[in-house]
Amino acid sequence: MTDILLKLDSVDTFYGQSQVHFGVDIAVPRGEIVCLLGGNASGKSTTMKVILGLHKPRSGDVLFDGASIKGLPTAQIIRRGIASVPEARRLFGDMTVRENLLMGAFSRHDRDGIAADYERMLELFPRVKERLAQRAGTLSGGEQQMLAMARALMSRPSLVCMDEPTMGLSPLYVDKVLELIRTVNQQGVTFFMVEQNASLALQIAHRGYVLQTGRVVLSGEAQTLLGDQRIRDAYLGGALAAETAS
Repeated sequence: MTDILLKLDSVDTFYGQSQVHFGVDIAVPRGEIVCLLGGNASGKSTTMKVILGLHKPRSGDVLFDGASIKGLPTAQIIRRGIASVPEARRLFGDMTVRENLLMGAFSRHDRDGIAADYERMLELFPRVKERLAQRAGTLSGGEQQMLAMARALMSRPSLVCMDEPTMGLSPLYVDKVLELIRTVNQQGVTFFMVEQNASLALQIAHRGYVLQTGRVVLSGEAQTLLGDQRIRDAYLGGALAAETAS
């Protein structure tokens, strides 16, 4: 039986009287990369808010490692082992790269472990190492994304939630970020990522879900979804047409 680390179970979410989620079911197996696809206003960002405790669903449940986290404060959810790399990265721009990195371990008290993880992050993210004394706000978009990932990993999470990890990045950094996600995943960290670029996301993911107007309309193994004509028409049509024309 598959070990499910994160599960959204029949989640209904509202903003006032407007319903955003309609019975959303998502399962994230331990050790996998799972992507959530969908267009604008599909409910992807709200899904991330529900997981992180930033918005409470009206009904259904959110389970992490077998226990409900629905309604818990975000700080408690993070302490349980979920880290977030938000779309806007939300670094402390006036603080140095080193200070931002160490902020990721704010809830930890194991000095030796923090020191070991700090060195591991510098090895895993050499660009971050090169910029330690620099103010985070002066980094390029790709460098900021790497710092945000490294900061999240400093909490030693079981699960990392990433919101649009490739948005606004140059092609070079898109490839680097995706390769880092794959590398960290192979080291035992589970990833749940919201991404608009279906082709890129499905190439590194184990499985995926497609959200449309608040409902899961497709789900399955990533390679199966990548070959699904509905996915190709909805998300890959432009890219494929350009490929054919070139």
